[in-house]
Amino acid sequence: MQHEESSFKGLKGLNIYYQKWLPSAKFKAVLLISHGFAEHSSRYANVVNHFVPKGYAVYALDHRGHGRSDGERVRTESFYDYVDDLKTFFNIVRQEMPDNKIYLVGHSMGSMIALLYTAKYQQELAGLVTSGGGMARPGDPPMPRRPAGDSLPSAMLSRDPSVIEAYENDPLVYRGPIPTDLALFSAASEIPEIVPRITIPVLIMAGNGGPDGARSQILYEYIGSGDKTLKLYEELLHEIFNEPEYPIVMADLEQWLVAHL
Repeated sequence: MQHEESSFKGLKGLNIYYQKWLPSAKFKAVLLISHGFAEHSSRYANVVNHFVPKGYAVYALDHRGHGRSDGERVRTESFYDYVDDLKTFFNIVRQEMPDNKIYLVGHSMGSMIALLYTAKYQQELAGLVTSGGGMARPGDPPMPRRPAGDSLPSAMLSRDPSVIEAYENDPLVYRGPIPTDLALFSAASEIPEIVPRITIPVLIMAGNGGPDGARSQILYEYIGSGDKTLKLYEELLHEIFNEPEYPIVMADLEQWLVAHL
């Protein structure tokens, strides 16, 4: 496995960090990861270690204001700044991998970024995978905003104590208060409008141990693709890629990818 790190100039001149893991054998396809709120691209080791030995290249960026990328921590003027950065990143990946299918994998906030990206650029993608995302049903109250000063509760992420310990001690994870004016709150209201436009193959994955399962079921109902699959996992929490049962999740993701190569 070959690992490389680099950066590119994102919107408004910010340096956006990214990394890639390349298999030694012939490439089957590319997985492009869009990570979640407050975290960063290095937290997807289970995805990397499962798929790279099987011939998949994995590319992942740190969103602006996250991890090793520039920007005010977890803040951006517009949620579409993330989408614009992702487009620049996609173009880099496509230039390096001109002959391989690219599958966009978005987790949590990253799944919202991925949905907005896919609605705009789906002709460039072979498929979309969401993890721990979903949407509210049209007409339901908007996403609740946490009181100022609250931080993201790490216990909601995984039932694996080692995952929680690593998260809480990771200097690249944002552990400060969640701003009440996050751009993602307003962007969430756009999701019901844009998902019917998505027609490429979609795999929606979520744990049923929290609200993700119900929200992902709604996304499954409203997304426009005729080739869509919903995988829900009883008792699993938000980070299904980091739960004790992650090998089952990886196997399901691999089975879906093989069917769509």
